[in-house]
Amino acid sequence: MTGYVPHGPLGAGSAPLGNLGVVVPEEAATACLQAAWEAGIRHFDTAPHYGAGLAEHRLGNELRRRPRDAYTLSTKVGRLLHASGDVPEVSEGFRHALPFRRTFDYTAGGTMRSLEDSQQRMGLDRFDIVYIHDCAEDWHGSAWKRHFTEAIAGAAQALTAMRDRGEIRAWGMGLNLVEPALACLDAARPDIFLIAGRYTLLDHTALGQLFPACAAKGVKVVLGGPYNSGLLAGGTTFNYEPAKADVVARADAIRVICDSHGTDIKAAALQFCAAHPVVAAVIPGPRAAAEVQQNADLMRTEIPGALWSALRRAGLLPENAPTPEK
Repeated sequence: MTGYVPHGPLGAGSAPLGNLGVVVPEEAATACLQAAWEAGIRHFDTAPHYGAGLAEHRLGNELRRRPRDAYTLSTKVGRLLHASGDVPEVSEGFRHALPFRRTFDYTAGGTMRSLEDSQQRMGLDRFDIVYIHDCAEDWHGSAWKRHFTEAIAGAAQALTAMRDRGEIRAWGMGLNLVEPALACLDAARPDIFLIAGRYTLLDHTALGQLFPACAAKGVKVVLGGPYNSGLLAGGTTFNYEPAKADVVARADAIRVICDSHGTDIKAAALQFCAAHPVVAAVIPGPRAAAEVQQNADLMRTEIPGALWSALRRAGLLPENAPTPEK
């Protein structure tokens, strides 16, 4: 494994800039990305899936103006885009996506085509990290293991060869679930995983098996979804669905303790994610310049150690979860 560590601890995901759930005007997307650079963010993640190429176009327009060695850029493989004249207004959660339909392809040939297409959309000649995207039960149901087998025989082999030739710095899987990441550690030689929403103030799933397994093999983790799609940032959704009453109650209990220690719950959410030693970076997905600056400020906010102790006493944090004061 390369031991490659991306720029961190704060990065930026680009799914919202692909119009995830809400249309982001072009000028707002440009301002968001410019604000990210000005705030010192140097780690950017994208995917063909995000707006059927829209996020890649927008991110590429910004990053082409920057020195290529000054930032970490990751994209994903596993979906190919095909021109289509009948894309609905909302396509797989993205509004007003570009006129392309998506098909899954985890083969070696599909991987190489996906990367070449992404290079052309972005106007950039290389990526630092490539993730195999959404090869999991939440997207494929009971067929996910068949797709996983295809990915290990195809995409993983192609990306391993690219890494070994120095064409990329690292590869792994980009997921909302931990099971495929554990299977990947056994079946291949990944360097890094992007896990969304499975290590947060509300969801500690990755702490059980995945993080110890990654630590044992020297594999790093980038965390997406630190606010669980909104509930930890004042919204009402948890992992992109309406939050259930028990989850809302836990979020409210965390918020009360944060408030009692003079701390914004969003600052606690970001810094909690970044505190684990296997975590290389945290990449919330902003859609506005103000959100970018707020995230940068929150990551620098001083949080009293008593806050973490209070969360543990209330049974809201596992005893073995590292926190910034440790």
